[in-house]
Amino acid sequence: MLRVTPESLDTLVKALKSHFGDRCSTALAVREQHGKDESIFDVPPPSAVVFAESTKDVAAAVQMAAKHQTPVIPFGTGSSLEGHLLAVQGGISIDVSRMNKVLSINAEDLTVTVQAGVTRKAVNEAIKNEGLFFPIDPGADASIGGMVATRASGTNAVRYGTMRENVLALEVVTASGEIIRTGTRAKKSSAGYDLTRLMVGSEGTLGVVTEITLKLYPLPEAISAAVCSFPSIEAAVRTTIQIIQVGIPIARVELIDANSIRAVNAYSKLDLNPSPMLLMEFHGSPASVKEQAELVQDIATEFGGTAFNWASTPEARTKLWTARHNAYFAAVQSRPGCRVITTDTCVPISRLADCLLETIYEADASGIPYFLVGHVGDGNFHVGYLIDPASKLEHDTAEALNHQLVKRALAMDGTCTGEHGVGLHKMGFLVEEAGTGAVQMMRNIKHALDPDNIMNPGKIFTW
Repeated sequence: MLRVTPESLDTLVKALKSHFGDRCSTALAVREQHGKDESIFDVPPPSAVVFAESTKDVAAAVQMAAKHQTPVIPFGTGSSLEGHLLAVQGGISIDVSRMNKVLSINAEDLTVTVQAGVTRKAVNEAIKNEGLFFPIDPGADASIGGMVATRASGTNAVRYGTMRENVLALEVVTASGEIIRTGTRAKKSSAGYDLTRLMVGSEGTLGVVTEITLKLYPLPEAISAAVCSFPSIEAAVRTTIQIIQVGIPIARVELIDANSIRAVNAYSKLDLNPSPMLLMEFHGSPASVKEQAELVQDIATEFGGTAFNWASTPEARTKLWTARHNAYFAAVQSRPGCRVITTDTCVPISRLADCLLETIYEADASGIPYFLVGHVGDGNFHVGYLIDPASKLEHDTAEALNHQLVKRALAMDGTCTGEHGVGLHKMGFLVEEAGTGAVQMMRNIKHALDPDNIMNPGKIFTW
């Protein structure tokens, strides 16, 4: 257990400053920047921020922190939504954003190895001339290390999977400051425990990820995107279910509710039809893309889908997807001064309509402004409740709605989080989902690998 004292912390900060020079900052503005994410929580900032430029830097910082039994919190871009990077038990933040190199591209093997601070957009910019792309797209231009830590997914997951399926190997600094490697560039292995998968989704509680080897995919020969409006949320979801169940290999299928579209129109200066909408994308050869699109259009028409509009040029597609990715910020701007309590559940595709419709009914009845978007092709959706931060009633109501949604998802054999991770916000929900025995097993792993509890303590489950 942590037993850090003010004197020990002061000694650690002096040691960090001596070792890292001006790459260790105790300035309040820097600490506050590294003590906030997109969650609802307000927590005091870390005591110091170390700007690492190599794995050796990370190892040195962790070794010093371990000596003084002081918490270590990894920091990428700060875009997490569940309080992952907050210094709830004090400590130091290790910022890996300067570790932003693409180390090697192996086009023949469809792999790339990068440092943890590289963002997903930077990866795709580096590999596009090879005719390759990395498909995992959580919306924000997150760091690859952060995407590993939270087991991120996003808009392309329905076809290409999540980070779980697309990480081959890792370099990790453990709680003792040791540097280890997990996995190889080989496509499969039966050698020992799968430490790579253990680290993917561990949210910085078992180690600091410093290098990642990723799977890549050939750029599709043809890409086409389309939007289709529906008379109701149910019609849009029933269309999605039918698309998935008949086996159409759609690359992206996003649900956007009318509230989101009105906000996006105002924010991104668009004129999208303010009714429930599916935003879809098709990848493949020109003939297969055409066939997929025609099949989807037939299905959508059966459920009342109208205004099937195409975006075949890269510029038009980028405009649509940028608007979708800006839905969060558009919604925030629609209620100035608000804070957002976000949800993130995932259910079996056959139960998606039931889960969504009950959720919308409760949200409408609450009177709290909200927006809804979803990666509905894999049963995952998000509701953002736009609350007045000064209103305890709105905060408590939104949290109650969130809890009811999670209970509903779990009753449908779903999960409390499809892609945001547990962090602080969903610790209680994890126990409801996995059970006390499974959470105790996770806790035992944490105790074994981090006996002093210095790696991002207070996240996922209690010590």
